[in-house]
Amino acid sequence: MTIEQFQRVIQGTYGERDAARGLERTFMWFVEEVGELARALREDDPEAHLEEFGDVLAWLTTTATIAGVDLQQAAQRYADGCPKCGKSPCECPRGEIPTQ
Repeated sequence: MTIEQFQRVIQGTYGERDAARGLERTFMWFVEEVGELARALREDDPEAHLEEFGDVLAWLTTTATIAGVDLQQAAQRYADGCPKCGKSPCECPRGEIPTQ
């Protein structure tokens, strides 16, 4: 499934509910899911990792959709490597965080 297809599936499945919840509350759910992923990563449970990464991806997608962001376009920024230095692998100086 492409990023675009996934965003459409999430919109079709949860779009009405997400829109009613609004951007701020949806973002708070996303952050909560990131916390659950952090807890899962501390454990040696591949099934929990898979589930939590999936949840984070779904909530990120929902948040992007409500904000009017096309994730396919957002991902395109990285198609040619690092968006700052343009290289793959990134050649930005160590310690410098590439502007993402």
